[in-house]
Amino acid sequence: MIAILISGGIALLTAGFGTPILMRWLSTRRIGQQVRHDGPALHAAKAGTPTMGGIAMVIAIVLGYVLGHVGTKSPYTSGGVLVIAAVVASAVIGMLDDWIKVHHSRSLGLRKRGKFSLQVIVAAVFALLAIHLSHLPTTLTFTRYDHPGVALGVAGWVILAVLSIVGSSNAVNLTDGLDGLAAGATAFAASCFGLIGYWEYRHPLYHVPDSLDLSMAAIAIAGACVGFLWWNAAPARIFMGDTGSLALGTGLACLALELNVLLLLPIIGGLFVLETLSVILQIVMFRGFHRRIFRMAPLHHHFELLGWPETTVIIRFWILGALFSALALGVFYADFLSLPAH
Repeated sequence: MIAILISGGIALLTAGFGTPILMRWLSTRRIGQQVRHDGPALHAAKAGTPTMGGIAMVIAIVLGYVLGHVGTKSPYTSGGVLVIAAVVASAVIGMLDDWIKVHHSRSLGLRKRGKFSLQVIVAAVFALLAIHLSHLPTTLTFTRYDHPGVALGVAGWVILAVLSIVGSSNAVNLTDGLDGLAAGATAFAASCFGLIGYWEYRHPLYHVPDSLDLSMAAIAIAGACVGFLWWNAAPARIFMGDTGSLALGTGLACLALELNVLLLLPIIGGLFVLETLSVILQIVMFRGFHRRIFRMAPLHHHFELLGWPETTVIIRFWILGALFSALALGVFYADFLSLPAH
């Protein structure tokens, strides 16, 4: 438990004190946000706000995870290291995307195919290494390795893992449209994984030997989000950019895979699922029926255009994120109670 608290505390402090340093560095180099022309009119005022704040978050996550092991006798594990490595790799993709936006003064960065291909490569490498280094079971998992325990085989599991990682990273990216929304929602989700990891550590019946280390990684992510949120809360003084959102989404999916709770991910990240579904439904309805369900997608923009103040949308969406995480913990614990022996 001490190692987990140290990991989260260091990540929080690093992000909290490191972000303003990064803000000044970005501002002096005029690395600012490019606002979409088709976005809400109120967002025009946000143009030029320093972006790529995800750099501070990722540094905080890595430092929190690494220093959490110092003097605590908590060993590094392949599972924890792989999650952190995947977070860093996705951050690099996001950083490249952000840099292209800033350098070319446009709201579009990497081409969709190129960005998607890089994400698939990172996800596939993680999945393959997770099987061979972490020895993860290639079964469909909900609350533990044998529930429902459907055998997928190596190929099937890798495909599912890739879809989950890429989908999760893009879902968090879509949610990152209002000040502090993605950071706050991810803090709830990552904390949920931290609690699940610690519970699995205390109960060997889950057969997750890396669970304590994974809990440290999860709480480091949560701590970094909270520290960054101090500066990212409305009105934001810095944005995480794709550097942060892709990294966070990847981290959540990798934690779900390593902790053998993959099917619990859509519940834990229910807010991200709703945001993504709103975009999919909007596209399908417009292309198929030339009609819009929402005034604008993702969903948070719809409520903005309905007249909700930005802070109201953010706080209510945070509440939804917290409720989804609480529901997931309830489902996880209910399954534990159903087991014949603890």
